[in-house]
Amino acid sequence: MELAYYSDYAVRLVNTEEPARGKDSLTSIEAVRDLFGANQEAGRRATDADVTRFRSVRARLRAVFEAADGGDETLAVNLLNSLLLEFPVSPQISGHNFRDDDGRPLWHMHLADHPSNATAGYAAIAAMGLAFHLTEYGVDRLGLCEAAPCRNAYLDTSTNRSRRYCSDRCATRANVAAYRARKRLEADRSDRTGLAADSAQRTSANGER
Repeated sequence: MELAYYSDYAVRLVNTEEPARGKDSLTSIEAVRDLFGANQEAGRRATDADVTRFRSVRARLRAVFEAADGGDETLAVNLLNSLLLEFPVSPQISGHNFRDDDGRPLWHMHLADHPSNATAGYAAIAAMGLAFHLTEYGVDRLGLCEAAPCRNAYLDTSTNRSRRYCSDRCATRANVAAYRARKRLEADRSDRTGLAADSAQRTSANGER
């Protein structure tokens, strides 16, 4: 499993909440377990107490994205470092489940956590994955969707650092909204130009009398 994969843990957790819309899907043990994806063994450790603990970690991860999105690199790094200190992991070389054509292990880096609970394990992996992404690609690669009121977190992997939205759906919605806004502005300008022309004609007509 590549280390870059682990950064998605942070994005998945942050996006279980949409503050501007008042939506929160992290309300049950099942929702917590779903976040682990294929790592079902780790998810089975979840208990009722993890729902509240996951929400606390989620708020701290969102703060990292908010700082990065706001251009405060130092704050983003400090917030992430505090998570790394609180939820440590042990990088290990692993070859489980992956074999080449000759049946030999495909060695790769794996993050082994030593959690006291499901939240600690998830937080350790999410924070470390996000840290690898940040140091490899830059703080400005952590973003929040510009399609209001979405504000979902995303990781910008574009070649020219041009990503602004969390999904194609949000990008389309934002483009449509911008197009309609331009049309309204053009219509308003046309109306004002027409009114100005009418007023000029009336003034000219009155002056000729």
